[in-house]
Amino acid sequence: MNWRTSIVVLAVVALLGFLVWGLVKKGESSLALGEPVPVATLPTLPEGSEGSLEDYRGQWVLLNVWASWCGPCKAESPALDRFEKQNRDKIVVLGVDTKDLSEDAMKFLREFGIKYPQLRDASGDYTDQKLKTTGVPESFLVDPEGNLVAHYPGPFKDEAAIEAFAAPALEPQASASGDQDK
Repeated sequence: MNWRTSIVVLAVVALLGFLVWGLVKKGESSLALGEPVPVATLPTLPEGSEGSLEDYRGQWVLLNVWASWCGPCKAESPALDRFEKQNRDKIVVLGVDTKDLSEDAMKFLREFGIKYPQLRDASGDYTDQKLKTTGVPESFLVDPEGNLVAHYPGPFKDEAAIEAFAAPALEPQASASGDQDK
């Protein structure tokens, strides 16, 4: 084998190694279940205010990370919006737009008629470094104490998938007294 062939073979092996590593890394869970979900104060959409996951402490939250340029985000948006409208008395759906222009994000929200609360992480620092997302869309189910209950990398295919993911928040909750009948 001559030196050019050796270089080509080495380059192909290196490329395959990076691809395999990327696929393995993509499947990793971002945060540990049962641990507190990191919070940050971010601008809201529409802009003009600030908000945080902390604002919803005491409530179940489905935190959905998305971007206007993301095709799978567009595909899951109608089902997520219907889910939010049907379950807003049990769970807060909170969107986090990441690595996006404000104008593009607002156009996306108008296009899909989304009214639930939105935060904007223009730099991606919160989603990448604190939430440790591996892509968009990505969703996190957060309990009333702020702990991670479930993680869903990728798009929800329909409302049934969202309901299955959010099932702990949708089930009737046991009373604080432990359901003791007297």
